[in-house]
Amino acid sequence: MSNNTAMSIFLGDLIKQNSAKLTEADTRILDVLMGDPVRAAMENGKEVSSRAGVHPTSAVRLARRLGFKGYPEFRAFLQTNLIERGDDFQHASARMAARLVKAEETGLLASMLDGEIAALEQVRNSVTDAEVRAFSLSLSKARRIYIFGTGHAEALSHLIARRLVRSGYAAEDLSSQLHLLPEKLAALTERDVVWLNCFRKPSGVLLDIRRIAESCGARVLALTDLSGARIDPAPHVHIAASRGEAGQPQSLVVPMTIANAVILDLAAIDEDKTMRSLEDFKSLRSDLGNSFQ
Repeated sequence: MSNNTAMSIFLGDLIKQNSAKLTEADTRILDVLMGDPVRAAMENGKEVSSRAGVHPTSAVRLARRLGFKGYPEFRAFLQTNLIERGDDFQHASARMAARLVKAEETGLLASMLDGEIAALEQVRNSVTDAEVRAFSLSLSKARRIYIFGTGHAEALSHLIARRLVRSGYAAEDLSSQLHLLPEKLAALTERDVVWLNCFRKPSGVLLDIRRIAESCGARVLALTDLSGARIDPAPHVHIAASRGEAGQPQSLVVPMTIANAVILDLAAIDEDKTMRSLEDFKSLRSDLGNSFQ
């Protein structure tokens, strides 16, 4: 089977096309494969046959009945399915398995670095300085800045809030204050900015915060990956960037790089406010002692 053909169909399609040729042993193997597609993409033919309780060469015979030269080619097909089917990557185990599949070719660390570099290169072509400036201008005019994110975006939100505070801005990380969320949102005004960070599907809480901000007239910024881009009502300023293709790290490097660019640009336009605040903060840490260095 050619690679192009393998990439255009899924396992279920192959089973339907070749159902008349399949034996009882084939069926048992297929049950094993479809029961845990993540594990199936990682194992060799003997391991799959053993789990199905059939002869060690049964997986090879199944692969040939389905049109492959042997089990290695069939396994490559299963791996391609795992990597190409986007829906599977809502599950952490599938994302992890896909990364392990890719790591077999170049090595674990090299594959991670390749993924990060590829994702960052996409940012170079998809996010503009004008979008970064729109973010920083909104922040520079804010009375108060509220940052919120869930999951991995929670960690990013915390770091952004700390950096903005050190830069002299009244910023709060709402992600770590969910028990105080009603009180915080009750104080929102049209002079405030809400910065939402969202990776994958927006949470219900995030969408509630967006709606409340809209009703208060607060300006809303959003930094998301492509999966988290559907926020309603639409943010006033929105940067959406891929964190990597399926099977790539999907880490915080891309959004952190964009956030760093925003904060750096903020320092360039706020008439030395950031610079003065950073100097004051450095002096304060020195006065408090080495434990705060």
